[in-house]
Amino acid sequence: MTKRITQKEFDRRSAEVRATPEYQAAYRAAQLAYELGKKVREAREQRGWTQTELARRAGMKQHAISRFEAGDSVPTLQTLDRIAAALEVHLNIGFAA
Repeated sequence: MTKRITQKEFDRRSAEVRATPEYQAAYRAAQLAYELGKKVREAREQRGWTQTELARRAGMKQHAISRFEAGDSVPTLQTLDRIAAALEVHLNIGFAA
């Protein structure tokens, strides 16, 4: 039988987990994947292209573009370069303080 916990206890345990370095690193990675996918989606939509059209131009499958735009996967630099070339943009990778 599963033991029920109170909302207060759940919130306390959740806060503890969110404070761990592992959680924070995973959250940041997910956030970066989402932001990167969002930028690609915005560039694709500005051109009026479907995911299928971008995938065709980048030599990829539509479902790969879909997963990437949703932040569910992180492409390699080589794949990012192919997507950038398909979008006719320069891939710019850098660090900011």
